[in-house]
Amino acid sequence: MKARRQDTDPRMRPIRFAVFALAALVVLSLGFALIPAEKPAPAEPPFSERARAAALSAALDLRAAGMELASAGAADSTAVDPVVTLLTIQARALRSPGAASMTGSATGPAAGSPQASPQASPSAASTAGPRNAAELVQALATSGATRLRDAETADGGMARLLAGAGTAQLIAAGRLAAATGVPAPQGTPGPDAEEPGTPAAASPCPSPSVPATSSPAASGPSASAPSAKDSAAPATPPGTRQALAAAVSAEQQAVYGYQAALPRLAPAEAGPASEFLGAHKELASAAAERLRAACGGPVPQQPGYVLDPGFLAAPAAGLGKLEAATLSSYGDAVAVSQGQDRIWALAALRSAASRALRWGADPGPVPGLTLDIGQLPALPAGAGRPTGTGLAPSPAAS
Repeated sequence: MKARRQDTDPRMRPIRFAVFALAALVVLSLGFALIPAEKPAPAEPPFSERARAAALSAALDLRAAGMELASAGAADSTAVDPVVTLLTIQARALRSPGAASMTGSATGPAAGSPQASPQASPSAASTAGPRNAAELVQALATSGATRLRDAETADGGMARLLAGAGTAQLIAAGRLAAATGVPAPQGTPGPDAEEPGTPAAASPCPSPSVPATSSPAASGPSASAPSAKDSAAPATPPGTRQALAAAVSAEQQAVYGYQAALPRLAPAEAGPASEFLGAHKELASAAAERLRAACGGPVPQQPGYVLDPGFLAAPAAGLGKLEAATLSSYGDAVAVSQGQDRIWALAALRSAASRALRWGADPGPVPGLTLDIGQLPALPAGAGRPTGTGLAPSPAAS
């Protein structure tokens, strides 16, 4: 019988294995190259950007709801039109430089902008827009309170914008409630409602009346230690001392103006003016206390101030201008401060805007911030179309 033929040379086996392994490696590498890699999840945008986007969306939704109520006759257009104008200006101010591609939809932030918060979503009860004046008043108050809450955390300039927008929306809610005869929502600021502020923390700075002393053993350059003022200064945000000093000066001038106006006011106006005078004295004292806690120097009391020529002839109108002049000081304080100082400045901004309104002055569409309305970006076509999606949630919502 013929022996079986060996068709495989043992010396060729390693070569064949190497060829097969190389071919398999090429196939696998081609497969991995053809399969696209997963894109990394986009980074969460900063809180200030999410707060701005939520505020813009809320302003556009409220504006659209007001226009719809006025056009449908569900609310008096003479009462709603000022609200629509206010929200239009605020929406233009809230548009970021990169929002030029925003479409006419008012359902959310500008195109290309991140959503307000990945954790927050509107509840089923808030998916419908305001259907009457009472619901619009409540929606305005809710949005205003949300903007003020976000202003506690946002970055400086955005905090000032959110604070002014929220303050104006709360005032608009109160005015709309009065004009339409519906109850004012709770939390709407009144001109004589002072919000209690958190006392300033104990100052780590040395008292100016007690000079620092050192023992002989501790004298000399090598044994010198940083003073309490120097160690406390880095913890104070830049500009806080200047803003608090400006607030002290503004309140001192307000006290002087009220003292000059009180004898010349009608009896019906003298009562509120006397209460406001006491509020300004307390604000001046609180601002000075916070300035000391921030290691700032005392602000000297001026012997007098130059009042407008018509102040004494029309003291009520003069007090309105005086109150409106304090808004920029508190807007600056909101922008540069943090923590309890910012919360105090927010409350002071709200009360100052309400007092200005009480005397007939216009606190503006964004109290505490001077806007050049002509330089604001225009809203895109169709931005006023109602969507019925409700208000965007705050990024601070849980």
